[in-house]
Amino acid sequence: MSNVVLVKSGSNPRASREKTVRGTYFVQTWGCQMNEEDSEQMALYLQDLGFKPAVHPAEAHIVLLNTCSVRRKPEDKAFSFLGELREFKRARPEMVIGVAGCMAQIRADEIKRRNPHVDFVIGTAQVSNLPVIVEEILQTRRFQKRLALPERKGAVVTDLPQRNLERKGKLKAFVPIQYGCDKFCTFCIVPSTRGRERSRPTEHLVQEVRRLAELGTKEVTLLGQTVNSYGKNMAEGRVPFSQLLRLLCGVPGIERIRYTSPYPRDFKTDLIEVIRDVPEVMEHCHMPLQAGHDELLKRMKRLYTVESFTTIVEEMRAAVPWIGLTTDVIVGFPGETDDEFQGTLDVIERLQFDGAYTFRYSPRPSTPAAGMRQVPEHVSAARLKKLMEVQNAITVEKNMALVGQEFEVLVEGRSTRQPTMLQGYTRCFRMAHFPGDPERYTGQIVRIRAEQGHRWGLSGTLL
Repeated sequence: MSNVVLVKSGSNPRASREKTVRGTYFVQTWGCQMNEEDSEQMALYLQDLGFKPAVHPAEAHIVLLNTCSVRRKPEDKAFSFLGELREFKRARPEMVIGVAGCMAQIRADEIKRRNPHVDFVIGTAQVSNLPVIVEEILQTRRFQKRLALPERKGAVVTDLPQRNLERKGKLKAFVPIQYGCDKFCTFCIVPSTRGRERSRPTEHLVQEVRRLAELGTKEVTLLGQTVNSYGKNMAEGRVPFSQLLRLLCGVPGIERIRYTSPYPRDFKTDLIEVIRDVPEVMEHCHMPLQAGHDELLKRMKRLYTVESFTTIVEEMRAAVPWIGLTTDVIVGFPGETDDEFQGTLDVIERLQFDGAYTFRYSPRPSTPAAGMRQVPEHVSAARLKKLMEVQNAITVEKNMALVGQEFEVLVEGRSTRQPTMLQGYTRCFRMAHFPGDPERYTGQIVRIRAEQGHRWGLSGTLL
């Protein structure tokens, strides 16, 4: 969970114009990097309307919740936060409260029924309409609901969201290259919340990355539900994902490119060649496994096997031996047997991921898996604990094995764990902490030597 507080860059001509401050805003975000990026866009639109960021929602004129529905927990947090806002609005009736994001897309009527103090609900494809909606609310005080998802006729992508490129310069930035998903995994609600897969035009992406580079961005992360299937539904001018990476690496000023998350079935040799051959593409890949047993994968409708997934991992490590590999794993999926769970543990032990995001299965409304035979919660909780123990031990062992080696790190500033240290990520996506002067090194690419390995990453010294 995070809140967005943004101020326009002084290098932007539009930002230099004097503008009447109409009030303040507060954006609360749950969920993935795509949601973080959507929140940045919404903050920019609110700034264009003359609102400035507030430190706390109680003092804001506009409060916007950007929600997530991948699991139940972030939905519960959003409803709890809306309960808190009810008291704030009683004290300040002029406050405008909006709900956006994936939960808004599928539970808009319930949100309004349970929280009459909400002024508007907008879906995932309505970010660019936020300025119009806010102005209407301020003038009429009538509830607004906008949930339409873009249409896609055959291979033609229509109504792509407009993006506000008047962004603040920052060291690292997210760039969505596609929206929605066509895979329809039985546990996943994304096709319902974000619609069918739609790729952004290549020239728009190059333009956006060029603009970010001009503002001082050195690292971009390309976002998509199945990022390596970029462009497959374009009617014309299709550019494969590997070629898109090469194009963006040619943008002056961009020194690092990452991406998340590739889908195993769409993973091709040309992407491995780009990771191996193009210095700006980082040697890291986060590829969701989800389960380590073919019967589980079939019930999940994941469209690949343990063997095919393993082949990709082996090919990547053969081409780039030092590559960092991370993954996602779900335990307690409906019908998961002891043998199937053991299969997942066996694959985790065999493939030796550098890290993993591990989750208990959470039933999502209207998904096929929600109607399947559920695993008791105490069973899935015990399995998650066991999986985390296995993966954490692997992560620590692999990080400790790196002691004495040298790494290139993009310095992000002071460490959030140890304020006396600097922090940044290695090329293979390991967090590194090391002593140094933040005024001198922030924003720079430096080399460090690893001195200690931890579960969270590496401690080292500057070279």
